[in-house]
Amino acid sequence: MSPVSTNLHFHGLTIPPVCHQDDVMKTSLQPGDAPFEYRFRIPNDEPPGLYWYHPHIHGFSKNQLLGGASGALIVEGIERAKKATAGLPERVFIIRDQDLINPNAAPAKSEPVQPKFLIDKDGDAANTGTGFGKPAKDLSINYVPVPYPDYPAATIEVRPGERQLWRVLNASAITYLNLAVLCDKQPQPLGLVAMDGVPMNQNDSLKDSVDSQTHIGLPPGARAEFIVTGPAEGENALLVTRTVDTGPGGENDPNRTLAKIVASPNAPDARSKLQSSPEPLPPSSEKWLGAVLPVRVRHLYFSEKLVDPNDPTSAVEFYLTVDGAQPKMFDMSSDIPNIVAQQGTVEDWIIENRSRELHAFHIHQLHFLLLEYMGRQLNEDFLRDTVNVPFYDGRSLSYPSIRLRMDFRDPNIVGTFVYHCHLLEHEDKGMMGSIQVNPARPMSEHIANSR
Repeated sequence: MSPVSTNLHFHGLTIPPVCHQDDVMKTSLQPGDAPFEYRFRIPNDEPPGLYWYHPHIHGFSKNQLLGGASGALIVEGIERAKKATAGLPERVFIIRDQDLINPNAAPAKSEPVQPKFLIDKDGDAANTGTGFGKPAKDLSINYVPVPYPDYPAATIEVRPGERQLWRVLNASAITYLNLAVLCDKQPQPLGLVAMDGVPMNQNDSLKDSVDSQTHIGLPPGARAEFIVTGPAEGENALLVTRTVDTGPGGENDPNRTLAKIVASPNAPDARSKLQSSPEPLPPSSEKWLGAVLPVRVRHLYFSEKLVDPNDPTSAVEFYLTVDGAQPKMFDMSSDIPNIVAQQGTVEDWIIENRSRELHAFHIHQLHFLLLEYMGRQLNEDFLRDTVNVPFYDGRSLSYPSIRLRMDFRDPNIVGTFVYHCHLLEHEDKGMMGSIQVNPARPMSEHIANSR
């Protein structure tokens, strides 16, 4: 693997981790290679929603994503899972990050004066904790740059009062988003219907509810689908991302505008529209993940270490460790998996963050249920494939943690694949592990073991 190698990961899809489908362990394509074909079947029971694809060359994935190498992939039929979306025009917004276009520019005069500008160990603008200051990276929305320091906004045209389904992908390499729609500076309700490609309807037998939010957090790699109501004509409306506190060791993700939302009776039609009278999706034949007992509980943790503990400016090594093992950077050449699981089972994973910066946990091939966040039990009715793990404050007696229910029931996921921090500079520098999912044991073996 090198800066000019590439491959593809189909983020969120439950497809086999094998060559020509969704393998990133062995597949590495070079510029002079013959054309390489990916060919796979989307499972019939794949949740309808927003997925995406991007390169996954270990050591170089951050740079390729910063270069814009990513795209959205939609599994159609969300209107069959959420009645509220039926007949709505749909829009897809891909938010990417890139190196600063104006790295030496002074801050905008409208911003409050910031303390001395700091650079983190990755060479990016360090978190100021204020919501202002130079960002670590510039953002773009559908390839329209929104650069520091003045953030000239893109334009989204809608008809006055029109309801639309917005599908938003955070295809950033390192930037967290905290999305909101403001009308005359007031946050507007967003009718959240899906996260990470999974409709929010496990406890909604009629499939007609929406989860009203005023802001939606998206770590790198995550997606949200929500209903937006257009402003009145002449109303000042904006799509913004609010500041995200990434911790003392994190990058700066300040407040900034992404797009102006302009209401006009002559706004063009959206390029696509959902079915008005869809046939409802049949009930799932599988038991809800939250009702399945785990066969085991595993503990993992994020951590970081200076290469030279006596030199605070030295490079940082990043680790994602199974508790009890020695922390070490991920070795792509190793054939020994960090975790072995069995298809057909369910596990609980408790993931701690022992570092001073925010991390985003992601696993390939499957979704999980977020059960607990910072010790607080949740009752989410949808699954995720990417989730934040809060940073350690350096004072508390315990590390912040989350608890996930991992779903290994699908036979498509048999094989070896990876889990990692989805801040790609962390993954590239070793914050990753591998898991081998073995086939389910034959029934005769289960019977023999039960005697």
